[in-house]
Amino acid sequence: MRRGGSLARDVLLIRVGRRRAPGRGSALALSGSYPGYDHIPGRDGRGAPVSLIAPISPPLPAQLPVPGPAPVAEAEAPPAPIPLLPGPHTLARRVKFALVNACTLSSLGLGLAAILLAMRGDTQTAAGCLIACVAFDGMDGALARRFGVSSPFGAQMDSLADMCSFGLAAPIVVYASLAGTVPTAAAAVACALVAGCAAIRLARFNVSPKDGRFFCGVPTTMAAAVLALTVLIGMPVPGVVLLAGVVLLAFAMVSSFPYAKLARLARLPRWLYLAPLLGGLLDVRITFAVVVAGYLASGPVLWLRQRRTA
Repeated sequence: MRRGGSLARDVLLIRVGRRRAPGRGSALALSGSYPGYDHIPGRDGRGAPVSLIAPISPPLPAQLPVPGPAPVAEAEAPPAPIPLLPGPHTLARRVKFALVNACTLSSLGLGLAAILLAMRGDTQTAAGCLIACVAFDGMDGALARRFGVSSPFGAQMDSLADMCSFGLAAPIVVYASLAGTVPTAAAAVACALVAGCAAIRLARFNVSPKDGRFFCGVPTTMAAAVLALTVLIGMPVPGVVLLAGVVLLAFAMVSSFPYAKLARLARLPRWLYLAPLLGGLLDVRITFAVVVAGYLASGPVLWLRQRRTA
């Protein structure tokens, strides 16, 4: 009886499983109702008891290395600030450094004053301010070398002051002096050419190797001095001639012709200075025009001489 009851129970379970999943085996059909099991408890076809199989667990994934925090690069140390005054910062050197830069700022202020005076029509006083700018510009460099406080900061300050005083103030003063003698548009173009050439000349000077004997092109300081003296003494020439001279001077600043420095000119024989001194006593204007023309012509002459000897 017991065996018959067990057999009847097994048949009943198989029939129920077939109803739930037709076309599949009883064990497989019933395994779907028992998730995680391959077979159900019962007997196989030979009447042997079927043992319960442990649930199949999904394979554990391989233990991947947990990425840690990205290595933090060592913070680069900020560059050390460049001191304005190289060398020891003693009180005496600071006073000398301040005096040199005061000369540079004085040149800058005088250039601004020349612009304001030229706007009011006082071109003679404005030209005098430009002459004072030239004096202060030469003074700051000489004092810096004498005191031993030359620095890149001072060089940049001098260049910026030169652009204001000689690259902007000088052509504005010339423009005001030419008003009414030449067409306004022509005067504006010529003065703008002076400003542009002065900027190119100063930038080229800052990045070019220095030559102790010659300038490469007419320096802006000397060009501004020529323009200021031309306005100050009032050259008795037509406005068109003055305009042509302004354009020629602008191109001379950006030329590649070598022009002797003042230190080299001072080594010339003393008797050569007698001619301009005597000429200045007779006629300052003509003497000034001859000296300027001779200096401008010296550049091409020296250039041709260097080409022949090379």
